[in-house]
Amino acid sequence: MIDEFAKDNLHGRLRRDREALLWKLDGLSEYDARRPLTATGTNLLGLVKHVATVEARYFGEVFDRPSPEPLPRWQDSDGSDQWAAEHETRDQIIAFYRRTWEHSDATIDELALDAPGHVPWWPEPHLNTNLFAVMIHVLGETVRHTGHADILRESVDGRTGMRPEHEKPIDVEARAAHRAKIEQAARSAAQVKA
Repeated sequence: MIDEFAKDNLHGRLRRDREALLWKLDGLSEYDARRPLTATGTNLLGLVKHVATVEARYFGEVFDRPSPEPLPRWQDSDGSDQWAAEHETRDQIIAFYRRTWEHSDATIDELALDAPGHVPWWPEPHLNTNLFAVMIHVLGETVRHTGHADILRESVDGRTGMRPEHEKPIDVEARAAHRAKIEQAARSAAQVKA
């Protein structure tokens, strides 16, 4: 009974955070969805593509249930899963992610939490694992990258949050005052330490 409770809760959180990640693309121009927003090139559409690829590998190859999506061998990873090429559309990447969900959800639904898996890219002695550990890992990756997406989206247009129904109108003046208060505290603390 606890296994089903744990599995349902983890799966529910994964579903919630998948949707939150996709929501970060809503209303953005093609340029803003794709443009590099950090020194390393991190971008919103690339985060979606990356998380889709990660999920496809973990709930596919690890459990000998290869993804129906064409994926390069993990050994040949070159970082191209972290950005969208000119010929890749936003709709294609989102559709890839949604198809990956279907395959992953089938794996999760059909296997027990202790179902064995093999992650060849993990170091010894962790190569052999189970569905529970993989669910935790993929949920962690999804949450991490959704957090990145939240910060990136805020830098583009100020929008924040997990779901559209919880989004509040942006109060530019209140945000500026709050930021100024934090900036002043940082400057004061730096002067005290000097």
